[in-house]
Amino acid sequence: MNLVVGATGFLGSDICRLLIQQGQPVRALVRTTSDPAKKEALQSLGIELIVGDLKDPASLAAACQGVGAVISTASVTISRQPDDSIQAVDLDGQLNLIEAAKNAHVARFIYVSYSGNIDVDCPLKTAKRTVEQAVKESGMTYTILRPSSFMEVWLSPIVGFDAANANVTVYGAGQNKISWISLHDVAQFAVASLTNSAAQNVVLELGGPEALSPLEVIKIFEAASGKTFTVQYVPAEALQSQLDAATDPIQQSFAALMLAVTQGDEIDMTATLQSFPLRLTSVEEFARR
Repeated sequence: MNLVVGATGFLGSDICRLLIQQGQPVRALVRTTSDPAKKEALQSLGIELIVGDLKDPASLAAACQGVGAVISTASVTISRQPDDSIQAVDLDGQLNLIEAAKNAHVARFIYVSYSGNIDVDCPLKTAKRTVEQAVKESGMTYTILRPSSFMEVWLSPIVGFDAANANVTVYGAGQNKISWISLHDVAQFAVASLTNSAAQNVVLELGGPEALSPLEVIKIFEAASGKTFTVQYVPAEALQSQLDAATDPIQQSFAALMLAVTQGDEIDMTATLQSFPLRLTSVEEFARR
């Protein structure tokens, strides 16, 4: 049995779907407050739902019983309930999950973190790196996935990339290259890590097929849409000031992530793709969708 934590999220639900397509049994951790439509969509795939919460260790103990592998994508960065926080979910909650998995003798643990090139201090970075270390020290066979910027997030209106209205916010000068990756490709790596020997006890830095600057990405979207985009710039200095002034951990972390985008994030996938022969989605393909 494979336990997916974060199953109602963009990435977690994709992982569930891929596992089912491969005929693998899936148990999804959901909360009583999870979107009913999302829970119903998981159930319709033949997925077993179990109610639990990263903030409730007893529920995690029950969820991990009889499980061979845990895949955790859970984070409060995109979707959160009122009592969620980076401390409670991304840090303490993930540590609770690791402990529950160890106690249930789970053999394999796959954790989705973020790029090792993201080095701006913030509560989210502290949580991610602390959990990574706990996974490594857990005694379970582990895979830590460190994806670069998700296309579905960073090339979307959520962060000011409004392609539909040809209006884009660029953080910094927009000239440093990033290895934008589709969350669907990260889902493929997560599922492949269950059986690929090259995924045992490793940290995998993940990027897309090419590194492109935000300005290059805008040109691709302009070509795909036939529109000329209006571009606003947020200087790195303004983001640093925003980070320095922020007191809320979520605000601090978002400012840090935007600041990290200004610095670029190039990931060479040549060696990784030799061990994981997966086809990666290009920014051009994503733009034409």
